[in-house]
Amino acid sequence: MKTQKMKIAMIGQKGIPAIYGGVERHVEEISRRLVEKGHDVTVYSRPYYMKENSYNSDELNGVKIKVVPTIKSKHLDAIVHCFISSVDSIFKNYDIIHYHAIGPSTLSFLPRIKNSKSVVTVHGLDWQRKKWNKFASLFLQFGEKSSYYFPNKTIVVSKTLKKYYDGKYNADVSYIPNGVNLPVLNSPDIIKKKYNLDKDSYIVFISRLVPEKGCHYLIEAYKQIKTDKKLLIVGGSSHSDDYVKTIKEMARDDKRILFTGNVYGQELNELFSNAYIFILPSEMEGLPIVILEALSFGKCVLASDISENMEVIAPFGKDEYGFSFENKNIKSLREKIELLINNPENVESMCSNSIDYVKTNYNWDSVADQTEKIYLSMIK
Repeated sequence: MKTQKMKIAMIGQKGIPAIYGGVERHVEEISRRLVEKGHDVTVYSRPYYMKENSYNSDELNGVKIKVVPTIKSKHLDAIVHCFISSVDSIFKNYDIIHYHAIGPSTLSFLPRIKNSKSVVTVHGLDWQRKKWNKFASLFLQFGEKSSYYFPNKTIVVSKTLKKYYDGKYNADVSYIPNGVNLPVLNSPDIIKKKYNLDKDSYIVFISRLVPEKGCHYLIEAYKQIKTDKKLLIVGGSSHSDDYVKTIKEMARDDKRILFTGNVYGQELNELFSNAYIFILPSEMEGLPIVILEALSFGKCVLASDISENMEVIAPFGKDEYGFSFENKNIKSLREKIELLINNPENVESMCSNSIDYVKTNYNWDSVADQTEKIYLSMIK
């Protein structure tokens, strides 16, 4: 039986192609696959993001890119862009308008005015992020409620979020995780010339430089360790310039710590491919795509023991696919780093099954299939 073809819009992401950001990666991957299934997909994008990724076409792998204006500021960027995108979309006769994140979900009632179906994917509880002031946090708490009450269907990306929503709202939301593509590993070339890095000569942190990602804990713990392995801090500010300034000041007297800024493409591949271990000391997550990416490169992961991280690296509660340390505990983090530096056999052993694990459990093809099924169930 032929699948009904749908016209779909994606709202809430900064844009595609994804150069940073888990939401952007999620939208790009599922949109491409939905187009391959024969659906018509439009991704609403922000002008500055398209300038950053140097992409000038209005299409990517068959996915249409619609650039609409916004106000590039910490508090107005997302909501202004989502409002303009929503107004534009409701006059385009989309079958499905899919919002990503709880802030944009506050507008997910608008498509229903024109009898389009709306979906919200919750990628994390953004009101918990430290960068927001009290008003913004309250608005995002409203966004959490609207993500359940406003759309026709709510999706969450982690089992932890599903448990939270099911418990708080006494209703069954759909769980569809993030995915990952299996990469080709590359030897150090760019990073050798640029940073003088060899294979296994460094520890790497890759994330936006915002307080909840816990980079300050990592820097403090690392500074207490005697090792020749460098620490690479990969990522840039996300309306968090003061925080970036603070952590760079923390690292100023330790020449082993290198800040790369945002890195993309081949250079990022090499940084993943040749790292000794990958560390994510985050205080909060949705479902961390960056951990899935590290595992897809066969890397040993060390992560804080928050439930969203443990869901990935310890699905049966035993640190099966990575090591963990006590969240926010610098001593615990330092001891685990020292353990892994001094016991390379533990690192190697942990890496052995990670690629097959993510391939089986976090597959973008499966994510797209499950998303399509939800769309079809809504329009029948």
